[in-house]
Amino acid sequence: MAGERQARLADRIRVILAERLEKGLRDPRLGFVTITDVRVSGDLQHASVFYTVLGTEEERIASGAALTSATGMLRSEVGRQLSTRLVPTLEFIPDALPENADHITALLRQAQERDAEVAKLASSASHAGDADPYVRAEDEDSDR
Repeated sequence: MAGERQARLADRIRVILAERLEKGLRDPRLGFVTITDVRVSGDLQHASVFYTVLGTEEERIASGAALTSATGMLRSEVGRQLSTRLVPTLEFIPDALPENADHITALLRQAQERDAEVAKLASSASHAGDADPYVRAEDEDSDR
């Protein structure tokens, strides 16, 4: 039951923050931010907000600073729209999902290239060692 409540609260916080960011903040540092996930602690007093930023590394850092400075205002907004006794604290964490996905894609591409090289080598490969001089060709055919 607590897990269900955590999930509902996390989803509601995600929607509230996304709507508020869509309206915009008065911070020029804030770039194109997407809230990817929210995780609420078991006691419902802390929310970890994961986000991604479309743009360069400098824009990501600037957007992170803008979100950190707007935490109080965003928490007030969450408090106004939630019907809970306590409003959870918000912690903004950059989501590494896009970078991890790019890394995994590069690793898969590298593995595919290596597989192609191995297949190319295997197609022209022959068995190691010389043929057995004591076995006649007719004997080999009769064993099969």
